Amino acid sequence: MQRVAGILMPIPSLPSECGIGTLGKAAYRFADYLKSAGCGLWQVLPLLPTSYGDSPYSSFSAFALNHYFIDLEMLCEDGLLEREEFENIDWGDNPRRVDYGKLYLYRCAVLEKAFARFDRSDEEWLDFLAKGKYRGYALFMALKNNFGGAPCEEWREYAEYDEEKVSHFESENLESVLFWQFTQFIFLKQWKQLKDYAHSRGVEIVGDIPFYVARDSVEMWQHKTELFLLDGDGSPAAQAGVPPDAFSESGQLWGNPVYNWEKMRADNYTWWHSRIEDGLDLYDVLRIDHFIGFVRYYCIPADEKDARRGEWRKGPGAELFRGYENRRIVAEDLGVVTDEVRAAVYETGYPGMKILQHAFDGSRDNEHRPTNYAENIVAYTGTHDNETLMSRLSAMSSEEYEKLLFVLEEECAAAGFTVRGKTKKSVCGAILKLLYLSRANTVIFPLQDALKLGDEARINMPSVVSPDNWSYRFTETDFSDGLARRLRRLAKAGGRIK
Repeated sequence: MQRVAGILMPIPSLPSECGIGTLGKAAYRFADYLKSAGCGLWQVLPLLPTSYGDSPYSSFSAFALNHYFIDLEMLCEDGLLEREEFENIDWGDNPRRVDYGKLYLYRCAVLEKAFARFDRSDEEWLDFLAKGKYRGYALFMALKNNFGGAPCEEWREYAEYDEEKVSHFESENLESVLFWQFTQFIFLKQWKQLKDYAHSRGVEIVGDIPFYVARDSVEMWQHKTELFLLDGDGSPAAQAGVPPDAFSESGQLWGNPVYNWEKMRADNYTWWHSRIEDGLDLYDVLRIDHFIGFVRYYCIPADEKDARRGEWRKGPGAELFRGYENRRIVAEDLGVVTDEVRAAVYETGYPGMKILQHAFDGSRDNEHRPTNYAENIVAYTGTHDNETLMSRLSAMSSEEYEKLLFVLEEECAAAGFTVRGKTKKSVCGAILKLLYLSRANTVIFPLQDALKLGDEARINMPSVVSPDNWSYRFTETDFSDGLARRLRRLAKAGGRIK
């Protein structure tokens, strides 16, 4: 990739009057803003529908798209909705937070009104249905609603996927199944229009696919014998997580089913290749989350209540990516990076990731220090799982802060500039400038770090279920012309404007 800068902006974080960011006007304005700020990349988080906990990394489907992001005003323009059908709904009283509870209560009812007016003789729609790509997801959601939102393993006679039974259910509940396919059709239509507009502004979109899938998902319901390690009764034999470390005495128990890599290898990783192809079709650049899981993964018995008694097992490594070498893929190789992980990333040719927040422990060998960067990496101030820069600085002890200043001054001197002042805001600005001037071909930062926002603006705190996770939103006042000019100057100084 050429030298370029980008901003991490999740779709739900965009401004909107309907409770959550969408693929509508604010998204188009953000593409304009990226252009004015000299940024050529817009990184989004997974576009998947979210389940309990609201995380885009825990979805009902590895392929489906989140109906919450469908823009209601655009449906008005298409003649499928009347404005009064959604503008007076209480979507939440805090413009800085997504209220997922209210979205769950009201969004589908509005979209159902649009579906009732939709022309079902439309040729694109009929072609879409004929391909059948989202039929499994539509059946899953129709059944989930039929059983009051219960997880798929509690669906009585439908808990085990049986095509004959499912087809009978489909014929008796066709409107519900077609509605869920409609949400995918409309999402893709709006997404293509937004993506084309971003391209017209010189902006490419970086997408993201999670490593694991949820236990309550289409994949676990429809394809579990092909994809996962199971015990004798067909339930998951193991669950994913990470072992105890300095941050957690009992480790992290994620609960996701663990892949059966032997079966996947036997059919040449067809399911994974479908996910990669799907991601490369949706996005211009694809980030694959938890890349180290392909090299080794932590496997915990299904009946364990924490992650203490798991074991590391070997994954498929770079073998899975044969035929996909040197594609526009980013390997999220964060965590315990072993020589085997480094070898796998090197073999694929993908850029790995570095986090500037992690550069200030005082070690000269720290791979997150810009003086140690290679060109073929993607460098971040922080990701969706990190504190904001300001929050990180504010939480430091005086000793830690002095160590940071010492390392920062060395790094800035190597980059040809000096830190102006020791206040946290000036340090935050220096770190962002250091990112822009680094050797990394690609640099990306959350808008929170450019705005120097604190902990209130954090995107996610890993392993914690909280209404503050995945819910932070920006307002139009955050996108100032002054900030765009400053970012453009940095992009020009760093040689990152095409």
